[in-house]
Amino acid sequence: MNGVKGSAQATALFVFGDSLVDNGNNNFLNSIAKSNYYPYGVDFNSGPTGRFSNGRTFADYLGDLLGVPSPPPFADPTTSGARILGGVNYASAAAGILDETGQHYGQRYSLSQQVINFETTLGQLRKMMSGADLSRYLAKSIALVVIGSNDYINNYLLPSMYPSSYNYRPPEFANLLLNHYARQLVALYSVGLRKFVLPGIAPLGCIPNQLATGQAPPGRCVDYVNQMLGAFNEGLKSLVNIMNNGTHPGAMFVYGNSYGAIGDILNNPSRFGFIVVDRGCCGIGRNQGQITCLPFATPCYNRNQYVFWDAFHPTQKVDAILAQRAYSGPPTDCHPMNVQQLALINF
Repeated sequence: MNGVKGSAQATALFVFGDSLVDNGNNNFLNSIAKSNYYPYGVDFNSGPTGRFSNGRTFADYLGDLLGVPSPPPFADPTTSGARILGGVNYASAAAGILDETGQHYGQRYSLSQQVINFETTLGQLRKMMSGADLSRYLAKSIALVVIGSNDYINNYLLPSMYPSSYNYRPPEFANLLLNHYARQLVALYSVGLRKFVLPGIAPLGCIPNQLATGQAPPGRCVDYVNQMLGAFNEGLKSLVNIMNNGTHPGAMFVYGNSYGAIGDILNNPSRFGFIVVDRGCCGIGRNQGQITCLPFATPCYNRNQYVFWDAFHPTQKVDAILAQRAYSGPPTDCHPMNVQQLALINF
């Protein structure tokens, strides 16, 4: 199922976020944001799982590097007992930092609900280990939070569906998101998590879904969309500095520069072995991005040459590169340290 080798560098991996790291939670929800059908999973050894990818996700690859198996989805009824000891995945497609984000897709676990779900898991763990053991276990666990993209593409950029967000200018909207985000991080810290990996938002103006709006000239991204993300990403990096500044003792928060890492791939595709940067491998319409990958559609055959798998998500090859950079990259990729260094810290 996974390629985990070597000894574990963390006791568990707890994954929070959206479809970039959902590994099957939405299969169990009344949602139209689902990917439990072929050709999703075409390159995954057990076929479609609910991952929004041709294969594995960023969370899968990061878990590999940490020596931790991919944690099971929270919503799966079999996720209980010994199965939760290596961590749990709470991520949910269409979810955002704001509770209303993605509501036009139906049910999803917003970030605040994911934190509540983690507290459910914690209740189960308390029955399995003593207080002191649980504290040590949580301190050696890693929390990965990949969230925020939907607050733009499935909220702020859809003013007819989400009129209340339209009242904010981009810097104000970013502040609204960061205030909500900070509250959830403090909640996770307060129940015992100590190591946090917080990737920023990638250049959404370059995804096929946004290119398909026709707002960018050929070969270009939708610049105004990318520009509005600057306030969020800079703010998240600042939030990391604040959280690390003695207010949350015995914890470390790491900011991941997804925007820069994806930007490198899009600016120098051939260096990474990519050829197609402006359309999905599986999708319909302009840039294969107007309608995302439908059941039994025929995907491109040369998937390792595509940056984007569907209208919204990267191919597994991109996720492998991003995970490697998060794990062992320089300070420009991860601030103030990379995930490998984070795993080595003993609190």
